[in-house]
Amino acid sequence: MPADLIDGYTPSDDEPFMNDRQREYFRRKLLLWKEDILKESRDTLVVLQNENENHPDLADRASSETDRAIELRARDRQRKLISKIDSALTRIEDGTYGYCEETGEPIALKRLDARPIATLSVEAQERHEKRERVYKDN
Repeated sequence: MPADLIDGYTPSDDEPFMNDRQREYFRRKLLLWKEDILKESRDTLVVLQNENENHPDLADRASSETDRAIELRARDRQRKLISKIDSALTRIEDGTYGYCEETGEPIALKRLDARPIATLSVEAQERHEKRERVYKDN
C-alpha cells in the first residue's frame, strides 16, 4: 500500500482528473465501505439467529417481528448498495469511473468523495430528479 494513499491523501482539482492516485483512492474507499456493510450484515445475521426464540407474550412477539422486518429491509437496501459499489469498482477498472453517465463530463471530486457510487454530475442528477417529480405529479 503506497504511503501517499494512506497518509491523509485526498484527491484534488490541482491534479489530472482520475489519475492513478485518484482511482486507487476511490477503489480503496469503495472496498472499505463494502467491507463495513458486509460486516454489519454478518453481525445482523448472528443477532437474528440468536433472537429466534419463542416469545410467549404476544406484544413481545409482535415487537420482535417488527424489528426483524425493519432489519431485513435495511439489509435489502444494503444488498442493493453493494451492487452499486461493485458497479463503481468495475467502472474504476474500465476507466469510466468519475464521469457522468449522461453528459460524459467529470463528476466533481467533492461529490465523488461524499458519494463514491455517484454516476451523475450534480447538474445531471438535479435534471433527473426534476423529471422524476414531473412524472410522479402527473
